[in-house]
Amino acid sequence: MLRLRRRLLVLVFVLVAAACSSGGDGQPRNSSGNPIGAERASAAPPIEDDSVSGEDILRPTGDDAPFDMNGGAVSGTTDADVRPSESSDLSAQVFSLVQTWETDWTRTSVDLGELAAGIPRLDPRDAIPPIDEPEFERTSAADDWLSPDEPGAVVELDGQARFYPLSILTRHEIVNDRFGGVPVAVTYCPLCNTALAFDRRVDGEVLRFGVSGLLRKSDLVMWDDRSTSLWQQITGQGIVGRFAGINLVVIDTSIVSFGQFAESHPDGWSLSRNTGYSTEYGANPYRGYSSGDGPIPSFFAEEVDTRFPALSRVVGVRTASGATAYPFALLEDDLVVNDVIDDRPIVVWWVPGTVDALDRTSIADSQAIGTGVAHYAETNGRTLGFVANGDGTFTDSETSSTWNVFGVAVEGELAGAQLTPLPHTNEFWFAWAGFFPDGQVYGGD
Repeated sequence: MLRLRRRLLVLVFVLVAAACSSGGDGQPRNSSGNPIGAERASAAPPIEDDSVSGEDILRPTGDDAPFDMNGGAVSGTTDADVRPSESSDLSAQVFSLVQTWETDWTRTSVDLGELAAGIPRLDPRDAIPPIDEPEFERTSAADDWLSPDEPGAVVELDGQARFYPLSILTRHEIVNDRFGGVPVAVTYCPLCNTALAFDRRVDGEVLRFGVSGLLRKSDLVMWDDRSTSLWQQITGQGIVGRFAGINLVVIDTSIVSFGQFAESHPDGWSLSRNTGYSTEYGANPYRGYSSGDGPIPSFFAEEVDTRFPALSRVVGVRTASGATAYPFALLEDDLVVNDVIDDRPIVVWWVPGTVDALDRTSIADSQAIGTGVAHYAETNGRTLGFVANGDGTFTDSETSSTWNVFGVAVEGELAGAQLTPLPHTNEFWFAWAGFFPDGQVYGGD
């Protein structure tokens, strides 16, 4: 057991941080000595495909049109307890890494001592580089390198659906994107398996988010380029600095398989490997992490809740009244959970097939863990109850219409109707229980 924990700790420092050791040129390197996510596009020419036309490539951030500033987060609309603090409250190790930052350490909503160094190097910001100029390709092109069961985060906004392969997000963790006039950050924390998207507008400013190199309870801590405030990825809350206490506006995100996305969105967009970095997308830098016995102790110092295996997954749902977890272990047996939250009917679905991005060396060859999603179970004022068909689709008991995993009725009386997504995540149990200790567990005590 101790040997396994030591191996995972080494794995995280070398591969997760991707910056713990470097060659003479100072570039972050993996355990083989090769650069990870550190070479710019000049050293990694774009993947050429003569069949690709301008209509089959999307570069959203190349749009020079101004952002629509009627939206986003606003100060004074959160219940977070912001309290005074000072940089001396940081651990000695963390302070040594961030002492040059312009962060306002006097404002925080968390215990500064809970911040841990995920990347132990001086000023670790963006050692894991976010993607600031994403390029997308049609699903037909992505099919050349993504297998049907490979996982990705899906965001639908402004009439567009985009798929962000976890094989790319494990290497970059943040994509600063835009959907029309809305600036969006699509984020993923491999250590917690949390995929979340946020509106980047805060108090009339558009923020660019990066990977701070710090962790809290094993979760990604982001930073912004306007104030150097720190943000908790799993909650979307500013936790240190000028924006402490502010909650980012969450944009619905689901982790599904590429095959599910391509079938439902044949004209959809998938994040391309043309990221500007020389990286072997598809190879898992966290090999063996999800098959371990728990989180890295130095990143998650709290006692792990033992009601479920630490690295088992849940569908985590958060509403105004609190948080509820639906364990994958339960969903794998039942496939459907019809429930009520805040007096509104909801449904949680599980579909087999989607593979684990954090298991084997090749993501495409990893073990299947399935897809877990949540929707409000109502349309046009009508409450619906669902049963699983056993083929990845579901039927409502009221009209016998057939629905896909995205909550779209594909056959029957309600064909074309769409359920409203219920914001949710697929985090590891230890992370959900660590951040929402007072939350409810469906089927639990």
